[in-house]
Amino acid sequence: MQKVKNFRVHNIGMDRIENLTQSYTQAPWRKQLRIIGLFFVGLVLIALVAGIYLTVSARAAVVGRDIQRLQEDLEEVEMQIEDLKSGLAVVGSISMLKERATAQGFVPVTVEQIVYLSIPGYAARQPVILATSSERHVVSAQVMPAKYTESLIEWLKRVVINTYFSISGILP
Repeated sequence: MQKVKNFRVHNIGMDRIENLTQSYTQAPWRKQLRIIGLFFVGLVLIALVAGIYLTVSARAAVVGRDIQRLQEDLEEVEMQIEDLKSGLAVVGSISMLKERATAQGFVPVTVEQIVYLSIPGYAARQPVILATSSERHVVSAQVMPAKYTESLIEWLKRVVINTYFSISGILP
């Protein structure tokens, strides 16, 4: 009898599982719901990727516009610098300096009016020589011995021929 009871308990558990699987497989709306759910998950993933792509593209466009604006600003500042340099060159030209000096009452000096002072202990600056000396330096190339210029094949031929002739007793 014990076996019969165990069989019924086991059988009842199997019946429940069969009923569950049967009811699950008999509900087509569940399959449709699963397909619809997977479709919407895929749609959300595509929308998420598209949103990320649009965000990155928008940021790249903004950064590109900022770079263009900064390059235009840089060009404008460089033009201002060049204008200032040319103005400085005009003000520092010899004709302008002479004109300003005469307007302030300066007159050119003659050689007789120039006085050189000698200061004890003053060491004058040594002139900087930028040009190289006129001496020509000849670079000598080292010549390699002949034994370092022979190839592996030439060496093998020489060694094999010498070995062959020395074994056979014939001198080359």
